[in-house]
Amino acid sequence: MELRLCALYPEQMNIYADRGNILLLQRRCEWRGIGFTYTAAGPGDGLDPSAHDFLYMGGGQDRDQKIVAADLLSTKREAVAEATADGAVLLAVCGGYQLLGHAYQLGDERIEGLGLADLETVREAGPRLIGNVEIEVDLGSGPRRLAGFENHGGRTYLGSDAVPLGRVIRGFGNNGGDGHEGVQRGSVIGTYLHGPLLPKNAWLADRLIQLALARREGAEPELEPLDDALEAAAHESAHEAAMRG
Repeated sequence: MELRLCALYPEQMNIYADRGNILLLQRRCEWRGIGFTYTAAGPGDGLDPSAHDFLYMGGGQDRDQKIVAADLLSTKREAVAEATADGAVLLAVCGGYQLLGHAYQLGDERIEGLGLADLETVREAGPRLIGNVEIEVDLGSGPRRLAGFENHGGRTYLGSDAVPLGRVIRGFGNNGGDGHEGVQRGSVIGTYLHGPLLPKNAWLADRLIQLALARREGAEPELEPLDDALEAAAHESAHEAAMRG
């Protein structure tokens, strides 16, 4: 087995410890004897929808996010849509999450997104939504908790065809009002949780590895258990930080 991961715009969308997420995926594959191939696709690069089973896009500054949005639409939109429709996993964090929707607001400008999920991000009066956060999610194996950190000025609203990734237990979530966090559409997941997300929630990394490998294996493989004492401690620390508010 081999996990073939492509990082979208790793030089531009990398301000929330996104390399830590990719490194954890690599290590958890290698510790189990699962092959891991890493590819990067930046501005101007094409994307082969059949070449990667896991796509990752992190967060960036507003200036970089605007550049990335334009390039996504011109060079990768159709390929990303084709890959995810065929079962490839896409994990999009913070700014990457905002780009999954129909559009997001940057100053007075409305920036078109990928349209992979029925959501839109707008700017409203009020402070940035910043702090430790915990949500409850169910990715097919029963309710589990994700803990992380959020820092976003945009408010994201899901449309009628969108399903939230989880229910906010502590923190703000998508917009600080409706109790929802993130979005899930098939193998596409968007979230504001970072800090980084996967080292604080190793179970999610394993679940995404399973989903990505299933694209070529035909079924979700059983993953060999690992000694996750340090990973459990990291999650507990993030959980306690969220509970303190």
